[in-house]
Amino acid sequence: MSIMGIQGQLLEVTVVACHKLKDTEWISKQDPYVCLEYGSTKFSTKTCTDGHTDPVFQEKFSFLLIEGLRELTCEVWNSNTIKRNTFIGSGKALLQSVLSSGYDDSVWPLQDKNGRCVGQVRLILHYENNVPKPATSCFARPSPSSFGPYVTQPLFQYPHWCSSTTAANPYPTPAPAAPCAPPARPYPAPSDPYSLYPPPPPSAVYPPPPIYPQNSAYPPSLYPPPPQSSHSFYPPGPYQGTYPPPPY
Repeated sequence: MSIMGIQGQLLEVTVVACHKLKDTEWISKQDPYVCLEYGSTKFSTKTCTDGHTDPVFQEKFSFLLIEGLRELTCEVWNSNTIKRNTFIGSGKALLQSVLSSGYDDSVWPLQDKNGRCVGQVRLILHYENNVPKPATSCFARPSPSSFGPYVTQPLFQYPHWCSSTTAANPYPTPAPAAPCAPPARPYPAPSDPYSLYPPPPPSAVYPPPPIYPQNSAYPPSLYPPPPQSSHSFYPPGPYQGTYPPPPY
């Protein structure tokens, strides 16, 4: 059981008795009483007169739980009338068990200031809010007893003015569909898909001969040029005349 969320919850502590307490009196019997402390809350039992080493108390106290505080301090004192009260011993009661199960009846050891055992104290712890509750769920299936007797009813009741024929067939019967007639003209036969492309151009000599305009000096004459006449030579002969020429 989860022990989360204990803040402010009620814890009942019953001081039952003490056993084998250390005797702090030399002549008479000691008169023990028990002090409980949890947080800032303190309670004390009545003094068990002449209780000596095995006093019985049977007293119940209530504490409000504090989140994170899991122990209860218990001290035992001897009541004196003339001098100060004598400290017998102290111990701590752990609350883990009672917070988990809701109930704990245990005997806790007591020690003096030097850590020596000086007796025991019996405490009964009760945590009422730890009682488990039946789990409920919005998806739980209800029991059959929650429903009344099962009565079979028609899903739909026709009105009184509706005849049996109309009730049997409330919707009009649709007209039969017309037969599918063949098309008036048959679809044309598919043409050759390649006939849609333009025909290839006629074969020609590549590259084509150049076309020049009429009466054009182009193209030039054949190369190399034809040989010149025999009377022409290079370099030319001497200049035929007077050089320099005479003035005018």
